[in-house]
Amino acid sequence: MPRTITAGLDDSPQSLTAADWAAGEAVLRGVPLRLVHAGPRNRWADDVLRDARMAIARRHPGLDVGADRVDGDPVPVLLRAAGEDGLLVLGSRGTGGAAGFPAGSVALAALAGSRSPVVLVRGGRRPGDESRPPGAAPTRDVVLGLDSAAPDGSVIGFAFDAASRRAARLRVVHGRRPDLPYYDNGGDLDAELHAELTGDMHRAASAVLEPWREKFPGVEVTEQAVIGRAGSHLVEASHDASLLVVGRRRRRTPLAGAIGPVTQAVLHHATAPVAVVPHD
Repeated sequence: MPRTITAGLDDSPQSLTAADWAAGEAVLRGVPLRLVHAGPRNRWADDVLRDARMAIARRHPGLDVGADRVDGDPVPVLLRAAGEDGLLVLGSRGTGGAAGFPAGSVALAALAGSRSPVVLVRGGRRPGDESRPPGAAPTRDVVLGLDSAAPDGSVIGFAFDAASRRAARLRVVHGRRPDLPYYDNGGDLDAELHAELTGDMHRAASAVLEPWREKFPGVEVTEQAVIGRAGSHLVEASHDASLLVVGRRRRRTPLAGAIGPVTQAVLHHATAPVAVVPHD
């Protein structure tokens, strides 16, 4: 699990929301928080870092908070700051009904290049709501988007750990798009075939999750088998979630910037903070 948490600060209010979320997460994990601003030195940048650090220190007394301004392009600066054993938290520029991460943005480029988990936090969410300490108040579900055909332990473990630290329920959403011509053309599945597909999906997911249930016996787990595009179901699940966790396969090809259609969908439309965990 991450040993440090790094929050990137820029000239947007969304980055301050992300820093607030990162502070709550650092408290939950018992790790230091580092605020980083990338770019040339100026009084404005120094003021932003100072004010953010002071505000977080007031809200979370006892939290180890560092603040650094680093010369250089934002993406490599942030990736170096987070390292391979940290957690990088960045703000979303999304507004209204869709939390958008425009192609070419610092957030999306950092996400595509990171070797460690990245959490993207939509601006406008109430600070601290997703990272409330256990026992303070009921916490909304952590949602895991599970690929039961190719599961990865780092993604599943991140989600179980996040739910455990929040004393939250873990809702596992796993889906399948039937390889049927009439379905692709808009046809519906009959009840018998739907039941057969979801039954197979439940059995596959349960087998994958069983070792993790034993490792985290205090985490209540519910499963949601869905038919169709996984991205749209995860977006819907994010509406009442505290955190949405998805995986991203590391790529060693010229297409290294690709993050996959499911991750792309949730980044553009999910309303909860999205944790993207890279894996091989």
